[in-house]
Amino acid sequence: MGLIIYLDGRFVDEDEARVSVFDHGLLYGDGVFEGIRAYEGRIFRLQAHIERFFESAKSIMLDIGMPPQEVAEVVLETLRRNGLRDAYIRLVATRGRGDLGLDPRKCPKPTVFCITAQIQLYPESLYEQGLDVVTAATQRNTVNTVNARIKSLNYLNSVLAKIEANLAGVPEAIFLSSEGYVTECTGDNVFIVKKGRVITPPSYLGLLEGVTRNAVLELAAKLGYPAVEAVFTRHDLYIADECFLTGTAAEMIPVVKVDGRPIGDGKPGPVTRVLLQEFRKLAVVDGPEIFPAKGETVAAAPRSLEARKGRLKK
Repeated sequence: MGLIIYLDGRFVDEDEARVSVFDHGLLYGDGVFEGIRAYEGRIFRLQAHIERFFESAKSIMLDIGMPPQEVAEVVLETLRRNGLRDAYIRLVATRGRGDLGLDPRKCPKPTVFCITAQIQLYPESLYEQGLDVVTAATQRNTVNTVNARIKSLNYLNSVLAKIEANLAGVPEAIFLSSEGYVTECTGDNVFIVKKGRVITPPSYLGLLEGVTRNAVLELAAKLGYPAVEAVFTRHDLYIADECFLTGTAAEMIPVVKVDGRPIGDGKPGPVTRVLLQEFRKLAVVDGPEIFPAKGETVAAAPRSLEARKGRLKK
């Protein structure tokens, strides 16, 4: 039996989950999405993901057609229907079906779907050994073109840099801005540690303000490490004591070599190891329960969705 997918108000088998070839999400990358994780029966920081989902939609003037609490319940219910306690969740809203022109006014209704499945970007061994990465010749989109703070379906910028990583024989590539500052990777935020300070680029450079990124900044400060957003260059990467990446799919993973230069002693550093350990503790407790105990209610579940249960059916 395949997965159960939420698609436009219905739960359908994955083989029946189809969108039109005229959907502007397919034709033009016109839409937004979220990648979300569930750990041990809880969805990690679901509210933060839903807020970012709606912020991205607002920025591109996309009316999702549902309130935030209702979308949150869609995510929860999709997990329940698939019986998943640990999962990767892909929540998507496209502009919807239109014509072959790109005018969004020709798309009267968005397409909304939610997939809950499994993902493992890297083998567990790399969380112990660390990654080799390169900086990409492809630059990050500038903030006055396609701002990376919008989590849009248009990921060609990242795909091109990922191709560079593949050709270099490494799993990930780091983007620089047009001014040469480090921004982020193709699918992850980047951190360095220097003299005990935990540093990540500020979002105004043109990078996604990651949910995992923000959680790690909070954890670092709580543990007594100065945690800051600051501009830095490749030189700062090369001379850092430690480096690591964060992302919903990648979680938190050490980097031990950049452009052939070993970071620190070429092994995952002590601050990275502590933060990874603490993040894994946080991930299993920070979020709403998927399967609440009998008699309890899920905080994110709205009355509006309960009223529509008759339409939310397989």
